[in-house]
Amino acid sequence: MDHLRPVSTGHPSADGAPGAAPGASPDLSDLLRRAGRADEAAFAVLYDAISPRVYGLALRVVRDPAQAEEVTQEALLEIWRTAGRYDPDRGSPFAWILTITHRKAVDRVRSAEASTRRDTTYHQGHQPTESDTTAEAVEASLEAHRVRAALKTLTEVQQEAIGLAYFGGYTHTEVATMLDLPVGTAKTRIRDGLIRLRDAMGVGS
Repeated sequence: MDHLRPVSTGHPSADGAPGAAPGASPDLSDLLRRAGRADEAAFAVLYDAISPRVYGLALRVVRDPAQAEEVTQEALLEIWRTAGRYDPDRGSPFAWILTITHRKAVDRVRSAEASTRRDTTYHQGHQPTESDTTAEAVEASLEAHRVRAALKTLTEVQQEAIGLAYFGGYTHTEVATMLDLPVGTAKTRIRDGLIRLRDAMGVGS
């Protein structure tokens, strides 16, 4: 499975899985569990179900279709290789998939930015001190840990909406489209999720 088929950027199949009723959504948790046991048929169904959204998130972050396709392939390959590590107690399958995709996309952007900086600032000095860089890295790591812990307190639907809006950078309208929801419902999920995040992180208390 190291060589994945071309990314589908259209809508996932309505069937979801062999024998599923038209319009039924596949059980992503079950598909991940089966893929984790090297079930290629299950992963094929999972691939068709998630690849359009994975590509959409990648494109939103990297802003280049060719790069987004490469990121999508990288993310789907990692999902195949690590499906057995998915823990439903730590969040929804879609949130787990989004996290992998977002990390791959951000890594691609950072790599491109680093390359650009090397090309354009080769002769420039004024680099931050090592101690400043270390302090910033520690602070960012601690904050990320707090956010991840707080996200686990949200419902699955809130995690999906928050993941798209704040990790993926999608607008409320785009989140509604991707989750096939009315815009008002998407806004409510995002708002309620943010309230729970705020409470879980003790912001404003």
